[in-house]
Amino acid sequence: MRITTTREALIRPIQMVTGVIERRQTLPVLANCKLSADADGVWFTGTDLEIQVTAKVESCMVEEAGVLTVSGWKLLEIVRALREESEVTASLSGEKLQLSSGRSRFSLSTLPVRDFPGVEEVQARQPLQLAAADLQQLLSRSSFAMANQDLRYYLNGLLFELRQGEIRAVATDGHRLACAQLQADITGDAVQQVIVPRKAVQELERILRESDGDISLELDKNHIAVAGGGFRLISKLIEGKFPDYQAVIPQHDQIQATLDRDDLRQALNQAAKLANERYLGVRLAFESERLLVSANNPDQESAEIEIACEFSGEPLEIGFNVQYLLDAVSAVAGEKVQIWMDNPQSSIRIEEPGNDAVRYVVMPMML
Repeated sequence: MRITTTREALIRPIQMVTGVIERRQTLPVLANCKLSADADGVWFTGTDLEIQVTAKVESCMVEEAGVLTVSGWKLLEIVRALREESEVTASLSGEKLQLSSGRSRFSLSTLPVRDFPGVEEVQARQPLQLAAADLQQLLSRSSFAMANQDLRYYLNGLLFELRQGEIRAVATDGHRLACAQLQADITGDAVQQVIVPRKAVQELERILRESDGDISLELDKNHIAVAGGGFRLISKLIEGKFPDYQAVIPQHDQIQATLDRDDLRQALNQAAKLANERYLGVRLAFESERLLVSANNPDQESAEIEIACEFSGEPLEIGFNVQYLLDAVSAVAGEKVQIWMDNPQSSIRIEEPGNDAVRYVVMPMML
């Protein structure tokens, strides 16, 4: 193998694949990425046995085809350390990958390609075409509510629900819920649900943030695959049944508060500075034309912030984990936020006025 390219052309694909490579491995080959070069181009592949990412090197000259595996993180750190815009040559000599750039020379150990595992391909009938920016926005508006290492394993991921005309993404950790939807060219009355693992969602969101154009989405009963912009991500799915999220979304239609999103976010951020570090509790006191956001801690310190509020109903006080509120309010795209509620003991629903494509539910807490 022998290829020539630039530092900049290498960084992005190596970053894509190292995102799924764990630094500590039980199998040495899993710390490596696979480098393949042929007439069709140069590709890097990384996997953790659950997720696989393949990324193409743009603007690369292949002088000699070949394939090898080399430490992904070492390769990334070396390439990052090279001079900007420098030319890089990579070649296989015996069992070593030789890298040269200017006056710099590096020799890296390789492992046999036959030991490098792969994730099974998706057996989908028809890929779904989406804009990369739309899918990234769908993920960013919902993924923050995923559970992390919950014993209820089906919560440690994001529900993808495909139904006629739309895709829904739903996440919950048992204390809050995020539901976002995106219009899509899906026909038929059947509803398909799959749960994508937390790590796969985070890696996909990171990759899409730097991608443009269209991507393809494929699903079967065991895998999800997303491809476009010189990459392909395949992930196994989480087995299990996701909770009935529609039953969790409260259908309040009586007590409503409308606030400026930035004012509310700023007030919550300020109150969080003096909230109890363990519970992160803040109190929201709603009145006809104002909202009072307050917090205190065991050191007898306190914060109190007042903002304008359009409120329909009798005065009401309710406590929340401030981080849950901040995540939901920050995910709302418009200038205004609507909060729907019943009483201090019931969950609230947070929405953007006139936009039912995103809904957030947060459970109250006793303060």
